[in-house]
Amino acid sequence: MNKSAARPSVGQVQAELDRLAYRRRYRSVLASTMYALITVAAVAVLVATLLLPVLQIYGTSMTPTLTEGELVVSVKGSAFEPGDILAFYFNNKILVKRVIARPGEWVDIDEAGNVSVNGVPLDEPYLTEKALGDCDIDLPYQVPDGKLFVLGDHRSTSQDSRVGMIGCIGEEYIVGKIVFRVWPLTEFGKVE
Repeated sequence: MNKSAARPSVGQVQAELDRLAYRRRYRSVLASTMYALITVAAVAVLVATLLLPVLQIYGTSMTPTLTEGELVVSVKGSAFEPGDILAFYFNNKILVKRVIARPGEWVDIDEAGNVSVNGVPLDEPYLTEKALGDCDIDLPYQVPDGKLFVLGDHRSTSQDSRVGMIGCIGEEYIVGKIVFRVWPLTEFGKVE
């Protein structure tokens, strides 16, 4: 038996060493890439959950401003102004409504659906129709401390602060202010 035929040549040994080195580099690059992707995904989830929750709109209470199926981004914070659109928790759901009045302010709504805050009629260009809607609170109504009075833009169907069961919203229930629409792409942009 010829012993030299069983032994690999220097070129074959070098090729095998190169192949093993390439495999080690490949595994290292793959591991670092996976680590980077997992880290980016974790950071994205944290940001989306803690700072910029993305929400899907259900129902018609904010029509025409927001329609069912749209995806919106909200921003956490605590400085909410009249006209801001908020997402908040109610009965294990997230509702979306517009801020009308802050703590201590007086809200009045007439039979035609005209809203006044502290005796001053609101200019509401975002509405296509006005309605008193389902209202079981005594008007005029003073907003309690630490709460916000909210209404949906589709006043005839919206269940909001006019209904005692929902009432005014405490800041501890607020998810965030709706600032941006991301879906559908034809409506992509700032929400006002």
